[in-house]
Amino acid sequence: MENRSVGSRQARDLFRVAFGPSAVALVVIAAVVLLQLLIANSDMYGAAGAIASMWLGVHQVPISIGGRELGVMPLLPVLAMVWGTARTTAAATPPQGSWFVIRWIVASALGGPLLIAAISLAVIHDASSVLTELQTPNALRAFAGVAAVHAIGAAIGVGLRAGGRLITAAGLPPWVADAGRPAVAGVLALTGLSGAVTALSLVVHWSTMHDLYAVTDSVFGQFSLTVLSALYAPNVIVGTSAIAVGSSAHVGLATFSSFTVFGGDIPALPILAAVPEPPLGPIWVVLLIIGAASGVVVGQQCGRRPLPLLPAFGKLALASLAAAVTMALLGYAAGGQLGNFGHVGVDQATFGPAVFLWFFGIGGLTIAMAGGITRRPRKPKPTPGRESASSSPQNVDLDDEEQPEPNFEPAFPPEPEPEPEPEPEQEPAPVLEREPVAPDLDFEDDLPDPEDLEIIDDDDATPGPTGDKGRPADD
Repeated sequence: MENRSVGSRQARDLFRVAFGPSAVALVVIAAVVLLQLLIANSDMYGAAGAIASMWLGVHQVPISIGGRELGVMPLLPVLAMVWGTARTTAAATPPQGSWFVIRWIVASALGGPLLIAAISLAVIHDASSVLTELQTPNALRAFAGVAAVHAIGAAIGVGLRAGGRLITAAGLPPWVADAGRPAVAGVLALTGLSGAVTALSLVVHWSTMHDLYAVTDSVFGQFSLTVLSALYAPNVIVGTSAIAVGSSAHVGLATFSSFTVFGGDIPALPILAAVPEPPLGPIWVVLLIIGAASGVVVGQQCGRRPLPLLPAFGKLALASLAAAVTMALLGYAAGGQLGNFGHVGVDQATFGPAVFLWFFGIGGLTIAMAGGITRRPRKPKPTPGRESASSSPQNVDLDDEEQPEPNFEPAFPPEPEPEPEPEPEQEPAPVLEREPVAPDLDFEDDLPDPEDLEIIDDDDATPGPTGDKGRPADD
């Protein structure tokens, strides 16, 4: 009974990993599409095709409508899908799970969305026969986008629960697992500061944003522009990050960097009011401080645990490389083809390398100044006797070598025994000192003279008053 309950729980977790995030996205997209059709007083023909196209668009699959390709998809839904996959995968991954269990979890995280992608392609192909303007996307591009999004989410989820154990089991040093924290901190610092600059630029260009809202007069249209601007806000923040590290961003022919700005046509989206206008003022050069500040954050996180020189800079290089790859993927996902405006995105040739150079250069200086480098302990020099013994290996007796005794400390130290009370000191008995007396061996001087002795006869003796004989009576 217990094994059956454990098996059913694992099957339920795998089903949630496979279809949970995708099902939630389908429900939200269906609600938005049906609401749009209801407000526009339109019939429901082609609603299924629109829902399927938007679900694929969440996975960075380009949508073609009327012969025009919409390749710049909002980045916020993609990030939400990655977060949902990572969360469900982490919840289903046991910290001490085996490779067999982890493989099944990753396979479920990929298998369910790929099945939904196949169904969506079939629905779009069927709907294109009714809606001639809707075109079926490339199947290989659709499956690759869906697999990439959910593979990144599954890798993050598994890494959060069992990443350190898997890296240690692979024989890698412990600092490899610690390089993830500085990389995440650097990416968050760079995007967070870039978001603050974007918000400040919107305030500065408030009049331009007001003009972009004036494109439509209806309240629902302005609300739609606000929602669309919120969905595309991460795309603009990624472009600001590229400008902050010395790279460039472009919208068609319009190019923006920290040094030059070339004007051009820009879509009427209120969030794009944050882009700088020519001529470029010196204030935009201050954006380079964002890259330096993010490098300082990476260096501080790497220096939390001081290491020797080579491991410390190896950890910094790995963290900088991971952050650069992450930002390059975000830059790729934030760009694409935008109809007649042309290509929108960042300069991929300089964006990733610029992030790596800022993080590694400024981070290295921060580690050196913050004391994140320690010296290796010196090996004790052998004594001359040991040196001579080591030079002749044939005379070495393995049994006579001094082996260090293991120092086992008990988990619960024994209670100290009570000390015995000291016995009271007894005073020694006093010794009586006697003066030595010389013996007198001359006995003749002590004896009386025999002539002085008077012999008394018993008959002549008269009794005394008391009746005693031999004692004269008192007169």
